[in-house]
Amino acid sequence: MKVLNFGSLNLDYTYQVPHIVREGETISSNDVQMHLGGKGFNQSVALARAGVPVYHAGLVGEEGLDFYDACQECGIKTDYIKTVTGRCGHTIIQVDDEGQNGIVLFGGANQKNTKEYVDEVLKNFETGDILLLQNEVNELPYIIDQAFAKGMTIVLNPSPMNEIIDECDLGKVSIFVLNETEGQQLTGQTTPTTIVAAMEASFANAKIVLTLGKGGSIFHHGDEELYQAAFDVDTVDTTAAGDTFTGYLIAGILKKQPMRDVLVNASKAAALAVKKQGAAQSIPFMSEVELFNM
Repeated sequence: MKVLNFGSLNLDYTYQVPHIVREGETISSNDVQMHLGGKGFNQSVALARAGVPVYHAGLVGEEGLDFYDACQECGIKTDYIKTVTGRCGHTIIQVDDEGQNGIVLFGGANQKNTKEYVDEVLKNFETGDILLLQNEVNELPYIIDQAFAKGMTIVLNPSPMNEIIDECDLGKVSIFVLNETEGQQLTGQTTPTTIVAAMEASFANAKIVLTLGKGGSIFHHGDEELYQAAFDVDTVDTTAAGDTFTGYLIAGILKKQPMRDVLVNASKAAALAVKKQGAAQSIPFMSEVELFNM
């Protein structure tokens, strides 16, 4: 069984600000840093650091060649990453004094996928292989359809939520990992309980994981429902917390660990991530998660 993450590769420009900029306001940044990121890349890093061999598929622009070395250093297989003309995807990330963030995303190369490229990648995978997806790349509906036709197990983090998600056949998804805002947008419900109930009604066969930030997380599948509290730590930067949680969650499921243990480890990993500045570089290794105690 192989794991493929078909996801974004972004250059992250992170600005440390006293507060998230308001409409019509100009503020000064206390610091600026550029790092490699993107929800796709971050989640591949999390999977690799959790001990899961992962192939990454995605496109980078001409200034994104550092992704090849970074992936190899992290243990991410780069067989299906390609370079295209033009700009990489990039983000402008504001991080305030409380560690909360606001993000502006430019798709760049992530929006240049073609059906031919998707087919070229997926021909190397088969029934039972795992496909992890987010919504920062184009051709998402086609990727889901083709992977489902091959019998792959599809994991979807529908972030960012937009009209593309409405074009996807979500009945083909086996595992949903979504936060409370995405759950509200997808179901029209406003509380964790009603979001989970609506997801269950629409996708009865899927595993549903709803993350609630400092409120913890909920796992639901069939008759099983578990709640996991978040670990209370001093927050520096929340940018990659959700991606860290997702990578460690999928890693635990693949290792066939008890679901309670999966949620605990994913929550510990996310807590460790928010204690550090940045995105991918803040994602902990499994050895750190195993030593984490609260």
